[in-house]
Amino acid sequence: MPHLSPLLVRQLGVQDYQTVWQQMQTFTDQRDADTQDELWLVQHPAVFTQGQAGKAEHLLQQTSIPVLQSDRGGQITYHGLGQQVMYVLIDIKRQKTLGKALNVRQLVTALEQAVVKTLADYNIHAYPKADAPGVYIDEKKICSLGLRIRKGCSFHGLALNINMDLSPFQFINPCGYAGLEMCQLADFIDPQQATCEKVAPKLVAHFAQLLGYNATNF
Repeated sequence: MPHLSPLLVRQLGVQDYQTVWQQMQTFTDQRDADTQDELWLVQHPAVFTQGQAGKAEHLLQQTSIPVLQSDRGGQITYHGLGQQVMYVLIDIKRQKTLGKALNVRQLVTALEQAVVKTLADYNIHAYPKADAPGVYIDEKKICSLGLRIRKGCSFHGLALNINMDLSPFQFINPCGYAGLEMCQLADFIDPQQATCEKVAPKLVAHFAQLLGYNATNF
């Protein structure tokens, strides 16, 4: 049996984006070689977030929804209630896969595959794209992804649309792609079954299995 690395899973409920972002930065700055890796599960009230190199023209229309400049990769996206956000606070240098240190590409792939496997649990065929990080169903995007690496450690993560108001995506070019349509789990299954509370444990379990973690809830 290979040794499984511990992974602490924190359920943050509904929290303001900026608050959690600052907490991620602090956690990453203060962690040391012995700090356990963590997953943070959270939903954010309505907010647009720009990636570090995000271009202003991808915000098509000013609305009452705040726009925050972030330090993750990628372009503009939208967060709202009914979207499961999973932040990955991982020491990439330390975490080993196939006996070698994990790299950023492998972490992105693990995040995408965790979503693909979660959706497969609902008999939904989803797939990543090599040229556009995230997860798609029939050319519509269901999951966005953006990371930041600092001192060899990751923060930020993914946002999986579960059962939310998708209309604010019409005010942006999602992830910088004009005309990209978004979708959500509730489009494909009984909406009453499409809740963050029901989906999150599957997502965590698949991610942990892919990277050799033993996940425990805090």
